[in-house]
Parts: sequence; structure tokens; C-alpha cells
Amino acid sequence: MMKIEKILFPTDFSVCSKYALKYALDFATERGAKLYILNVIPKLNIPIGSGGATFPVSKFYADMEREAKKNIHRLIPRRFLEKIKIENIIVRGTPFQEIIKAAKKYDIDLITIATHGRTGISHALLGSTAEKVVRTASCPVLCVRYPEREPVQP
Repeated sequence: MMKIEKILFPTDFSVCSKYALKYALDFATERGAKLYILNVIPKLNIPIGSGGATFPVSKFYADMEREAKKNIHRLIPRRFLEKIKIENIIVRGTPFQEIIKAAKKYDIDLITIATHGRTGISHALLGSTAEKVVRTASCPVLCVRYPEREPVQP
């Protein structure tokens, strides 16, 4: 049996992410693994002081971190809190880079990540965090897609 003692679950608190959480919780419970829940607050590209106005970026980040802490604590159903160890992590940065850093830092055995399944122009413009994680992670990555519609048969 493969060693899965530490699972990283990056979340943006979306419906897709909450669906993928079921897989992370199932693996963690089944294997007795510790679950690391990671939320990355993206760095903002805001020109500060443009046009004579200033923007309180530090207050904005503080508000985002406060909201992330609330969301991350509500994420796990109570019944799992007694069964598995959980560590919550909130960082700032580029999502895929911070996911890879956390995987290395905590010596993660499996990353369970949601994929939004974007295609076409939205994929080209927004990119895919999950895709970048799959390409650069040093451990296995389980990508979970939210079942928005019935699968298309070939």
C-alpha cells in the first residue's frame, strides 16, 4: 500500500473546491492521514497612489485573511474533526507556487485539488492552477472536477 500520511488540500472556497474536499476527507479518514488545508490569497496588482488617491492595500489583505480564517474553520464537518488531524494554512502569493511550496515544506504525500474545467478563452486568460500544480508537484496530485453536467459519451 502506498504511504499517504499527509494530504494537502488547496481551496478557494468555491463549489468545485468543496466538492473536491469530499475526496480529501475520505482519503484522510481511510488512511489516518493529516489534512493540510491551504488557502492562498492572491497578490494584488494595484497601482498604489495613482491619480493622487491611495488605496489601503494592507487593510484589504487583512480583511481577506479574516474572511479566509472564518471560511476555513467552517469548511470541515464536525464529525471529521474527531477522526483526523487538520492544519489550516493561509498565505499570500501566486496560488500554484504557494501550493508547490507548501507541498515541499510539509513533505506532502498527496495533493487533492479541484479543477474548474475551464476551456477555451477562459482557460487561456485565467490559466489553470490545477494544471500547473500537476506539472510541477513532486508528489501525486488528484484533480477533482465538479460534475456540472452529464458526461459526454464518445
